[in-house]
Amino acid sequence: MRRILHLSDLHFGRTRPDLLDPLVALAADLSPDLVAISGDFTQRARRSQFVEAARFLDRLRSPWLGVPGNHDISLDNVLVRLLDPWGRYRNLIHDDLSPRHEDEEISVIGLNTVNRYAHQAGRIGRAQLRAIAGAHEENPQKTVVVVMHHPPEHPNGSTKRPMRHSSKGVAALMTAGADIVLSGHLHNAHVAPLTAAPGVLLVQAGTGLSTRLRDEPNTLNLLTIEPGHVRVDRYAAFAAPGFEVIETAWFGRDLGNAEAHWERLSPSLPREAAQST
Repeated sequence: MRRILHLSDLHFGRTRPDLLDPLVALAADLSPDLVAISGDFTQRARRSQFVEAARFLDRLRSPWLGVPGNHDISLDNVLVRLLDPWGRYRNLIHDDLSPRHEDEEISVIGLNTVNRYAHQAGRIGRAQLRAIAGAHEENPQKTVVVVMHHPPEHPNGSTKRPMRHSSKGVAALMTAGADIVLSGHLHNAHVAPLTAAPGVLLVQAGTGLSTRLRDEPNTLNLLTIEPGHVRVDRYAAFAAPGFEVIETAWFGRDLGNAEAHWERLSPSLPREAAQST
């Protein structure tokens, strides 16, 4: 069993300061095997904002893996965005834009989906897909988790521009052997198998710290992963500075069938029902 704390869209430079210490405390209390951060560490990719993000990362007791988001490259300085888009990220967050975490049960692969030429829309490169396929082929018994900022599929009602060639990206993720995708970007939480590739479970986190809310509170996810089984606990913060579980969902699939789909094993449960199971 492995536990991954999934954060996204922290947006240092535009955060709720009262949530920072509770988030650090929650990460310490949960003591996950990995903290996965699916992009947008900063609001405007300024050095001071990256410094804030780096200080937060230094406070985490668990190992962490992160990928950049579209806000982690300069928006207002076009020259920097085109010529040195990742300089501050590499210097202050991590020099690897597509990091990887391996242990006996999971392969976690970070993908940099940011397109410097299109601020909102993301993309998946062929080399990145080969990395997923290689991880699957090397250890087919492991659960392959992909961390990327842009979701490969948008839920109904989303007004943001989807990833370029998103339908091809979804099919490629499935073919490469991805089991779970962790993403952000939309500032809305969502957990469901991909419509076009139900063998891949999409887990989206809302914004963990930012005040840039979109009709829902600050959220983050805790995934408990076992072979053929995933539990997703969604934590949220409301007016009071602290995070609490507001929803729990279970998904499973038949490991004996390579084409098996993820299926919800129970309806999403509110906090009280989840605690009583």
